Amino acid sequence: MDKTPALLGLMSEGSTHGYDLKQRYDSVFGTDRPIAFGQIYATLARMIRDGYISALGAEPGEGPDRKRYEITVAGRAHLREWMQTPDTPSPTLHTNLFAKTILALMLDDDAEALLDIQRREHLARMRELTTDKQNASLLDRLAIDHALFQIEADLRWIDMTSARLGDMRKEIGHHG
Repeated sequence: MDKTPALLGLMSEGSTHGYDLKQRYDSVFGTDRPIAFGQIYATLARMIRDGYISALGAEPGEGPDRKRYEITVAGRAHLREWMQTPDTPSPTLHTNLFAKTILALMLDDDAEALLDIQRREHLARMRELTTDKQNASLLDRLAIDHALFQIEADLRWIDMTSARLGDMRKEIGHHG
């Protein structure tokens, strides 16, 4: 996920400090991957450089002075453009699983066993996510549903590929 527009979106509600921005990011987007403070401040520096935000100056407080940041007109335009630009579905056609399957066939390895292992891993992850979803907030359930649908698509691919292994072996034999 591109963190710049996500942070711009979180800043759209009003000016904020880097620390508060990190806390908001983690509560909304960082369920399983909180953003590091270093990454927040590096991203804030880039956003200032690019004209997306401005620093309002430091405010005294406990510890070091805290800088306050606000989104600029250019930052709002960048966020709006990002939100209105559709994401490319499945940006890569050749995933690790695809490569492992093809190589297993090329090397006369057990592609079916490889797909079975991957199927078990996918099903185990689905069970974990389904358990996590039971007590999750609505926001977290939305993210979990997205992950579950991705896993379901992978499982359909695994099943279809398993059914086609014989034909794939023949076709790969002609390429080798």
